[in-house]
Amino acid sequence: MTKSQTLSVFVTDLDNTLVGDPGALRELNSWLEDVRVSQGTKIVYATGRSLAAYGSLAISENLLTPDALIASVGTEIYLDGDTNTPWSLWEDQIGEGWQRSKIQKIATQFADLQPQPSAEQRPYKVSYYLTEAAAIETIPRLRQVLRQQSLAAEIIYSGHRDLDILPKASNKGAAVQFLQQQWSLTNGVACGDSGNDISLFSYDLPYGILVGNAQPELLLWYELNATERHYLAHAHCARGIIEGLQHFGFM
Repeated sequence: MTKSQTLSVFVTDLDNTLVGDPGALRELNSWLEDVRVSQGTKIVYATGRSLAAYGSLAISENLLTPDALIASVGTEIYLDGDTNTPWSLWEDQIGEGWQRSKIQKIATQFADLQPQPSAEQRPYKVSYYLTEAAAIETIPRLRQVLRQQSLAAEIIYSGHRDLDILPKASNKGAAVQFLQQQWSLTNGVACGDSGNDISLFSYDLPYGILVGNAQPELLLWYELNATERHYLAHAHCARGIIEGLQHFGFM
């Protein structure tokens, strides 16, 4: 696709997607600043990081201030650079039926689930480390127990080690869809590299860019669900995003 088109919303994961190639990130940041002013493009970061971990990365990588930050794998949304208070409207949307303490108790029955640090444990997210070898047996068993207990929860496994349990109604893609509805925006692109980005490509955004260094679980999903709306870049990180934006006619 070569015809230039307007971008209403730009959504990207951070680690190993937007971040990882400093030169390409500077180039992409400059372009994003321009289209935010000239086209009114909304910039959205969708990260698995907690708010504190995002803050450290934003400083070290000199990230642009986003119009919305989706943190903790889609369970928290922060608007217009305000990182003090998560958006209560989104919390109300995902919180109904969420039984965090009960889920934690169930998880203790699985010896291979090792809790992540306390900073990564959030009101609507319970996080563990799980090896790739153990995941083959543990994840189906865990899903079965959660279903048997009638717990509306979603399990997301990414990067060969990170397992997050979230409310059923929440993930990165659902959070982006909620923002789209609130902002009345349609023409957008999502960018990602790992399993917790799959939901970004499964909702209503017209276009998706998978960077060239995408993880096996995302590549497998792409292989099974490939469409012309999704582009697998050759280049890595921000350079791959630029490649995809050019492919779709945004740059």
